[in-house]
Amino acid sequence: MTKPRFLHTAIVCALLATTGTGCAQAGGGTASASAISAASPVRTQQGLVRGGPAKVQGVTLFRGIPFAAAPVGNLRFREAQAPKPWSGVLDGTKWGDTCIQPTAKDRALGPNQATDMPDSPKMSEDCLNLNVWTPAKSSGEKLPVMVWFYGGAYNEGGGSMPFADGSNLAKKGVIVVSLNYRVGALGFLSYPGLTAASPHKASGNQALSDSVAALKWVQQNIAAFGGDPNNVTIFGQSAGACITAALTGSPVAKGLFQRSISESGAWAGLTAARMGSREQAEQRTTEALEKMGVHNLAELQALPVEKLSTLRNQGIIVDGWIVPEDLSKTFAEGRQNKVDVLLGSNSNEGGSFGGGGGQKTTAESWKAGAAQRWRDLAELGLAAYPATTDAEAQAFSTRPFTDGIAWFMRRYADEQAKIGKAAYLYQFTRTPATAPGKTNGGPSHAAELAYVFGNLEAPREVPDNSDPAVVSKSQPDIKLADQIMTYWTNFARTGNPNGPGLPQWPLASQLPRGQAMLLDVNPAPGVAMTPAQMALYDAIFERDVAKPIGLAAK
Repeated sequence: MTKPRFLHTAIVCALLATTGTGCAQAGGGTASASAISAASPVRTQQGLVRGGPAKVQGVTLFRGIPFAAAPVGNLRFREAQAPKPWSGVLDGTKWGDTCIQPTAKDRALGPNQATDMPDSPKMSEDCLNLNVWTPAKSSGEKLPVMVWFYGGAYNEGGGSMPFADGSNLAKKGVIVVSLNYRVGALGFLSYPGLTAASPHKASGNQALSDSVAALKWVQQNIAAFGGDPNNVTIFGQSAGACITAALTGSPVAKGLFQRSISESGAWAGLTAARMGSREQAEQRTTEALEKMGVHNLAELQALPVEKLSTLRNQGIIVDGWIVPEDLSKTFAEGRQNKVDVLLGSNSNEGGSFGGGGGQKTTAESWKAGAAQRWRDLAELGLAAYPATTDAEAQAFSTRPFTDGIAWFMRRYADEQAKIGKAAYLYQFTRTPATAPGKTNGGPSHAAELAYVFGNLEAPREVPDNSDPAVVSKSQPDIKLADQIMTYWTNFARTGNPNGPGLPQWPLASQLPRGQAMLLDVNPAPGVAMTPAQMALYDAIFERDVAKPIGLAAK
């Protein structure tokens, strides 16, 4: 296990002296500093941690705090275990290790911001750590808490990525927590030996167990940082949105949070689909490992980490524990956690994914491909996307991906409203200033993140042809970012994004189906999908999900 970063005893004494706590008390667990600042260590249940100034004045940042035991050796691939205590003062001025994942310095889509930035931390399997941005000055302030789950297709990501720096959100009066969860095969792998070794007789959602462990750490420790453990909002984008939605549906996560935000994704992925089963995943893993000469759990846990990259990433599955059944059934039948939700997507999600591979789409090819695209629903598909010109066909070529996400978010909102919880729906529609010589088709996947975190100057997670240098000086974009941060933090505080000076955001149940709050320079409700498009995705869900899992028709 990699040793945490600890301060020398003399430094510990000097720091504790500033809080009135002597060195004799530091290791005894009897004293607890109430002040929060870069000079005042905070006592968690595992030990003391010292932070440093965040990038915004008045916010203190504590980095790299372990929230679970290192998942190494015989704990590799296992569900997250309780964190170990430490002595001395943990140096929380440096990022903890990032979870093992591929680097991508020369990727056309852009680098992996968890591994390829100038200050990216090193990677290791001992990576289950989190970061806390707090504006609190003392431990008794009971501020709302927002816990961030990153995206990255379940294959990459980390709590240190610059676009998700929590300083500006924290300045709005909330505590922001970001965490590392295991990705790739280390975070999403089912295997019969793992299932047999688990006290829950489950395997495959290790990353979800990491997420639950982080939320338990928040429950036990966030008060020491000035937070309210009874007012926790989880939020995430893409794969992180899928995690927040899965936790909203999971009985294992009950009571760990009061509100949930999903940006462009829900429990089944980015669009509605059946969830895979543990048995299916176990069979695929067993077949793949047999070809590698791995025949049991001990050999799997001893496998060099480099060989794990060849194993398929299965994503979130029905594991029989954290996810006891297909969550579309859980939500439809009202067994999910009773939490308020804020949900949405972007108006050009397909600008990043789901296109035609660079090929031009013509009106003729669009119509000819309808049967392959929608099978028995081809007629509904062409009614939803009635391309009569080549230009319309080209525009429609990426639209189904965008609308599939938007439809799924509306269904999620409707399911929460049915159990009496507040549900707010948005579509992010702002097209920011474009980089010189580039064209910009609108806000694609992850484009909203610069606004959600107020980091308009930061590199985008998914590059989108906008120009951060220009956008960060644009008054309309600065205003929109402030509005979005205020909406998000208001929701975290009360379950309602509305507040003084903001355009009114109605509940999803107050909007016709197909409409959402359009987040642009002048936010207002508006059309995100046409009735014909809603009808198409209703029918796709009925065919591909509802009937196969036995849901009663609405």
